[in-house]
Amino acid sequence: MAKEGAPEKLIIDGKRLDGRDFETFRKFDLSVHVLKRSNGSGTFAFGNTRAIAGVQGPRELHPKFLQDPRNAVLRCRYMMAPFSTSDRIRPGHSRRGTEISKVTTDAFMSVLCPEDFPKTGIDVFIQILEADASTRCAGINAASLALADAAVPMKDLIASCSVGKVEGHIVTDLNGPEDMYGDVDFAVSMIGDTDKVVHLQMDGVITRDELSRMLIMAHKGCSEVYKNMKAALKAKYSSNVEGE
Repeated sequence: MAKEGAPEKLIIDGKRLDGRDFETFRKFDLSVHVLKRSNGSGTFAFGNTRAIAGVQGPRELHPKFLQDPRNAVLRCRYMMAPFSTSDRIRPGHSRRGTEISKVTTDAFMSVLCPEDFPKTGIDVFIQILEADASTRCAGINAASLALADAAVPMKDLIASCSVGKVEGHIVTDLNGPEDMYGDVDFAVSMIGDTDKVVHLQMDGVITRDELSRMLIMAHKGCSEVYKNMKAALKAKYSSNVEGE
């Protein structure tokens, strides 16, 4: 039985409603160092889902009782702009935002080198400007670019993408209708071009075989995201060197 308000079909003649095949991303749009008053910044978009992230730090952490004498303290804050969806979102913190902030922090702690900056804080502010599904993935990618732009030591970038199950088909990069009316939403973040998973969240029920297929597709997708992020960072700083 179709959910109320759902399109009659999300996949027609082997194509999704936006014309993509099952493994094609929406258009990427990413940039680096877009905010002058942060130590590092970046934007990342999957189609109509757009995130911006800014980094402050490493800097002395206040109040001092929060300091760790051996390590930097990472604090990621994920929020959605009130105008990011068709229905206005209440400004401020939310349970969903708090949960995504925590899993984002945990993911990045796997690649940061906090021992290099004891007693300091690294603050990552992630804002979703437009939402059309896969927002947490776009936010993580924007944060990864911002941390690299801030020259925060990391073992590698983190790349994130969504996969899902729509009308029985495994697909990459869910859009809004697929996220809302599809069967499964599966968000995955991996380190660099490896298959090491540092963040995984899922809504829905799948079989073991479908899980294996989704992880393979997620690895392929995260690798594509990673290559685009590296290219954006190289292009930014190559142009800076050439302009000196």
